[in-house]
Amino acid sequence: MEKTEYKGSVFRIRKCAFDLLSLEEDLVDDDCNDEWWELIERDLRLKSTFLYCDLNKVISNTHDEHKEAFTSLANKLFYYGRGKLTHLHAFPC
Repeated sequence: MEKTEYKGSVFRIRKCAFDLLSLEEDLVDDDCNDEWWELIERDLRLKSTFLYCDLNKVISNTHDEHKEAFTSLANKLFYYGRGKLTHLHAFPC
């Protein structure tokens, strides 16, 4: 993988992970409406798709000794995010 492309993927991974983990505060809002939830849902899907694609790219192009560590980190991140979103989704507006 080219170094610039790799750096771009790593930057997007960090940004998307931070954005997704910090979204919890925005999801606990008393003024919920359908339009707002639709926008949040689109944003979540877009960021998680970028995150998945970039993680896949970085993991598949890294050295074998680092693949297991990156895969474990990615799994923990998605597991944590899924647990948080499932918990928040249990509280409909």
